[in-house]
Amino acid sequence: MTSWDRFTDAFFNARVMEKYLPDILAGMVLTIELAAAVIASGLLAGLVLALLRALGIRPLNWLIVFVVDLFRSLPPLVVIVLIYFGLPSAGFSPSAFVSTWMSLALVLMAFAEEIFWAGIVSTPKGQWEAARSTGLGFGQTLLHVILPQALRLTIAPLTNRTIAITKGTALGTVVALHEILGMASSAMSNSYNPSPLMMGAAAYLVLFLPVVVAARWVETRFSWKR
Repeated sequence: MTSWDRFTDAFFNARVMEKYLPDILAGMVLTIELAAAVIASGLLAGLVLALLRALGIRPLNWLIVFVVDLFRSLPPLVVIVLIYFGLPSAGFSPSAFVSTWMSLALVLMAFAEEIFWAGIVSTPKGQWEAARSTGLGFGQTLLHVILPQALRLTIAPLTNRTIAITKGTALGTVVALHEILGMASSAMSNSYNPSPLMMGAAAYLVLFLPVVVAARWVETRFSWKR
């Protein structure tokens, strides 16, 4: 057996790949569900916090800043472990899926809030004054004039951060979540062959490469023209 044959047998073993392909596909479905839940809840929560912060209520702002800084400072893996192993002591035992979803959503929420807030405060003050001079209230000005402009300013950093955090679904393997990496690792242990890990890597490319390309298109389509 040549060196190339040994390499292909170890990393691209057709028999092993065929046997564990259904497991990898099942992991892909779970990864898609988890990523969608994280993106939807994390971005929505971050936007709500940014809008609440714009109200200028000082004690509320202090609380928002504390929560945001806390989850921006903690590694996602630490948050997952704390929620999965810590909450049962308080009488709540989340599943591996829920723990991973909550953890990544909280981290995404923290970064999204800062990005949304940066977009809001970056909008020229004259936009506020012009809108208020037409008779619009504070809330109407914020939602109908400032927020649409702020969203365009936040597209690039928000898409990049969202992609970075959603790839963290692989951290769910720590709490035995059967997503792509969890399935691939289990298959590798059972087959004594790393070919399932190569399938897992290919699955991540299939899932996230189109997302990266789509994000680049969105940035180009909706960003400010220079």
